[in-house]
Amino acid sequence: MIAAIPIDDHADPRIAAYRDIRERDLVGRQGQFIAEGEVVLSMLVRSKRHRAASLLIDAKRVESLGPLLAKLAPDVPIYAATQAVIDAIAGFPLHRGILAHGIAAPPLAPERLLGDAPADAVIVALSAIANHDNMGGIFRNAAAFRAAGVVLDADCCDPLYRKAIRVSVGTSLTLPFVRLPRGADMAAMLAAAGFRMLALSPSGATDLHDVPRGGRVALMLGAEGPGLAEALMERAETVRIRMAEGVDSLNVATTSGIVLHHLTAGRD
Repeated sequence: MIAAIPIDDHADPRIAAYRDIRERDLVGRQGQFIAEGEVVLSMLVRSKRHRAASLLIDAKRVESLGPLLAKLAPDVPIYAATQAVIDAIAGFPLHRGILAHGIAAPPLAPERLLGDAPADAVIVALSAIANHDNMGGIFRNAAAFRAAGVVLDADCCDPLYRKAIRVSVGTSLTLPFVRLPRGADMAAMLAAAGFRMLALSPSGATDLHDVPRGGRVALMLGAEGPGLAEALMERAETVRIRMAEGVDSLNVATTSGIVLHHLTAGRD
């Protein structure tokens, strides 16, 4: 039997981390995050890096979630409230009725992520991806096709932003990623670790279906519209996805799924 702590006041200081979620997420949480939904909670429970600090759940769902909640560390408080109180705490109607306050693991060193990657690893390297839906979609695809991790430059948005976590279906909590400091040379770092760099662009020199598989490969993706910076394109193999005439390009998250499938097809 799960012993949940009842909350009947949206101003209760014990649930301060969940208050006015949208506004607080906009300014960042400095090593903390909010996750929502049962599937995402299950991914947080499975995460080997990040951890749950507490949960806030619709009281009507506590019993049905018992098997999942039992996997949490015994010192993680589980708060239960009515849907109306949860909505007042969050600042908007929260239909899923499940929130988790998480603590992010210390950042990974880029050298460790790249150095520890297998000989046939596929890494996703992102530049200036500022849309949280795209970020979450890319993480979901990277996890689905067993990428070894994700490298973010300083202009990328946070994969642990609540919406990015939700769109990723929790995979941004389980897939390792690193953020490079501003001014870091992403291409030089990838090359030094033995990664062949593929830069996706509608004007790429090689069709995707002609790109060989195998070895360490970094899939480089830039923001929709401007795409990758010319300085990165010049140091990579440029690749295009053949598509119907008159269609300029694909959504960057969709692109990531197509390319990752090609690069990892046939693996066990």
